[in-house]
Amino acid sequence: MNKVVHLCEKITIPDNVKIEINDKKVRISGPKGSIERDFRYAHGIIMRIEENKIVLETFFANSRRKALLYSIASHIENMIVGVTKGWRYKLKIVTSHFPATVKVSSNEVIVENFLGERSPRKAKILEGVKVKVDGKDIVVEGLDIEKVSQTAANIELATRIKDKDRRIFVDGIYIYEKGVAE
Repeated sequence: MNKVVHLCEKITIPDNVKIEINDKKVRISGPKGSIERDFRYAHGIIMRIEENKIVLETFFANSRRKALLYSIASHIENMIVGVTKGWRYKLKIVTSHFPATVKVSSNEVIVENFLGERSPRKAKILEGVKVKVDGKDIVVEGLDIEKVSQTAANIELATRIKDKDRRIFVDGIYIYEKGVAE
């Protein structure tokens, strides 16, 4: 059992970002908006702000606690990128058998005439995520990478084909690009 006596991770805060830490609840505000996340489940991790950095530290860390510390650091870095630049996923609509139509209706994406089906397939759009259909592309954008990626996955899963050969029936909506929305 290898334990590290003291483990410390520092994340630099950009000038245009404001961060509040209150009882392991982290609220990050930037030019694009704000994100709040609760890390109260992280027992043994100490969070504080020193000068222009967020300091995460733990003592006598085993492998689980090390992984937890670095995961929280990654979440906070993704939140900072989200409020400064935002996140974007791009999906491609592929139809070879039937011309499917895709439209956005309030909080869901509706795919009609997919493989000639009568009932439309629906995918939920999570709160704080914007989806727009542009020809054969679907663009999913937002501040929280988890909500953006889950919405893109919901859209991709809504058009999943069961009981058919995937080499012949390539119809569907597929993620082809993901990253920072500059």
